[in-house]
Parts: sequence; C-alpha cells; structure tokens
Amino acid sequence: MKPVRHPDAPAPGELLGAHYGQCFGCGGDQPHGLHLQARAGEGVAITAEFTVQPAHQGAPGLAHGGVLTAALDEAIGSLNWLLRTIAVTGRLETDFLRPVPVDTVLHLEAEVTAVAGRKIYSTATGRIGGPEGPVAVRADALFIEVKIDHFVDHGREQEIRAAMDDPDQVRRARAFEVNP
Repeated sequence: MKPVRHPDAPAPGELLGAHYGQCFGCGGDQPHGLHLQARAGEGVAITAEFTVQPAHQGAPGLAHGGVLTAALDEAIGSLNWLLRTIAVTGRLETDFLRPVPVDTVLHLEAEVTAVAGRKIYSTATGRIGGPEGPVAVRADALFIEVKIDHFVDHGREQEIRAAMDDPDQVRRARAFEVNP
C-alpha cells in the first residue's frame, strides 16, 4: 500500500528531535554518538546530516561501515514520526558505494516506499559533497510496527524510566500519543 503521511505529523522542515538522550543515533547525551538531527520532508520523507568524527572511523581516516549503517538506520527510523507509529528495524540491507572520510558531512535522505500491515518498507541514501553530491551509501529496510510493551518487556528498566521521565518525551507523547 502507498504510504500516507499522518495528518498530525510534523510539518516539512520541522526538526524531529531525539528518541531520547542516550540514543546512539540521535541522542545528545552520547559523547561518541552520531548526534543525527532529522527534519521532516515532503510526503513521508526526511532529510538529515551527520558529520563523521574521528571516533567513527574504521580504516584510518575513513568512516566505519557499521557507523554508516547506523546513520542510515537512524534516518529510516525517523520516518516513524511522519507515520505516527512505533517501529523497529526488522531488516536493513546496506550498499557501500564510496569511502566516506572523517570530517565529511553525510547528507541523508530517507522515505517510506510502502506499508503493508505492520510492515514498513523504506529506503535511504547518504551523499557526500552536498545534498546533490554522489551517493556514498544507501540502504533498504523493513521496519516492524510494535507497541510500547516491546521496549518495556525487552529494555532495561533504568533506561526505560529515564526515557519516560525526559521532558522532551512528555512533549512528544502528547503530540504523537506514543512513547519512546
């Protein structure tokens, strides 16, 4: 089924914010995290940027492939704000097309391509040299919609409680009627 942006989704250009402070992908409290900030795009799409830091390298001077995959996963996961749903990664297939040097800004775009029941199909690209630059990495993903119980049942109580007590989460819970 063709994806449909929820009528109460953030407006195009609006910053989406972090899942919670300790999220490796988007949290501000992770010293070596990606600190990825996504913005709502048109339709069911987002844009984001992430700067490859020295702590993100694998081969000398180049981004680690797992870190690039995490950035794409985070970008795709941010799409859930536009659907107003909670979903987790079920499958993520990544293609590495060009090396990404340390200090490079990776320009990310992600969009939902289809929704079928609890399954959300998405794609993302990471470009170097600007939003119109060459594609360095791309991914296709399957996310699975879950209920909040998924995190309560499988997460650590201390982090669940911290995420639920985060004032930013309270704002988003009211706006989206979902929890982290």
